[in-house]
Amino acid sequence: MFRNRKAILLLSMMLILSLGLMGCGGAAENDGKGTVRIVYVEWACANASAHVVADVLENKMGYKVELTSVAAPLMFEALANGDADAMTTAWLPVTHESYMKSVEGKVENLGPNAQGAKLALTVADYVTINSIEELNAHKDKFNGEIIGIDPGAGIMKLTEKAIVDYNLDFELVEGGDATMVAALKSAIDKQNWVAVTGWIPHWKFSRYDLKTLEDPKKVLGEDENIETVVRLGLKEDLPEVYEFFQNFKWSVDDLQNAMLMALEGDMTPKEAASKWVEENPELVNSWLPENYKE
Repeated sequence: MFRNRKAILLLSMMLILSLGLMGCGGAAENDGKGTVRIVYVEWACANASAHVVADVLENKMGYKVELTSVAAPLMFEALANGDADAMTTAWLPVTHESYMKSVEGKVENLGPNAQGAKLALTVADYVTINSIEELNAHKDKFNGEIIGIDPGAGIMKLTEKAIVDYNLDFELVEGGDATMVAALKSAIDKQNWVAVTGWIPHWKFSRYDLKTLEDPKKVLGEDENIETVVRLGLKEDLPEVYEFFQNFKWSVDDLQNAMLMALEGDMTPKEAASKWVEENPELVNSWLPENYKE
């Protein structure tokens, strides 16, 4: 009897789960439209980008959107496995090169949505060095540390390579975007020296006086693109969503402004995205398929 009750309960849970998953598929119906599943990482740029496209898809095109925060490698795996539809934060050709190679032929790259992005080790403007090559000579002032973000991030792998290539006697400290910025703020408040993993666009460059360290060996690469990647089959399942992602293009300044809106307005990412969309109607309109244009 007890076993039967457990079996019934298990079957019921499986049924509920299967019904829920049906609502996540690219071709599933939601008032006549599918659900769009977007994956992103908890980085300021990725958070802002994901919420802006989600706002447009929901409020301009009438789709239901599911946003899921994951580690960087899982963004690519989710698209390759068909567990997600799109992401807007592939840094190429360097930062996420290994992740893209791991899913080659299993995803579709729609190309850049923003150009002129950059990775660089970053210090406060009052720090008197200008190159990665000078770090060792001032190890004590930096406490022998470079403050990093989550270990799966491309910039962390490249910083580890920089430590080897420049023979730095430094430890790379893992954390997250928030802990990296907190360490940066704490050091600046005390006028201490600190080195962090940095990238542009990021709102910290508008909030603090910072500079990027020269990288003569180009270990962290040069200017990069931020690109949109979608799962295979999205074009057939949700053609107008596919068209929207093809049209989605903005500048690094646009992205940075979207990040700052959440920070300075003390808003949630969803609220900030909605406000940014409201204040940039012409650009947003250029992303929409013809029958949605205002």
